[in-house]
Amino acid sequence: MTAHTATIPTADAGLLRFAPRLDAAVSAANGVAYVALFWLLDGWLGVPGGFLAAVGAFFVAYAAFVGRLSAQASPHRGAVIAVIAGNALWALDSALLLATDWLSPTTAGQVVVALQALGVAAFAALQYAGLRRA
Repeated sequence: MTAHTATIPTADAGLLRFAPRLDAAVSAANGVAYVALFWLLDGWLGVPGGFLAAVGAFFVAYAAFVGRLSAQASPHRGAVIAVIAGNALWALDSALLLATDWLSPTTAGQVVVALQALGVAAFAALQYAGLRRA
């Protein structure tokens, strides 16, 4: 019988290392794009530029956190669970944003939000699978 610990040894947990690293890389790229190009993207996506810049700044901070977490030899189980839950919540919120037409994005904006929701849900699923295997 094994005891559950607060940290997860990741020496043999390839998926648990890969999924958060990919999540961090994609989030960082999106964040930098939103922060740098919010003035251009706001009209194309139909989302206010200030909102895009704020989301971009959040993505950059989130990417730094997840990247650091994935680099740890034994990440804290609670932190991994928080990342999975956060991704699931982000995907759900994105779907709600589209369903309620809260920001009234353009068609291009709706496609971007939907693709982002699917991608984030996939990250959550991969991270969950990696956690279960570890």
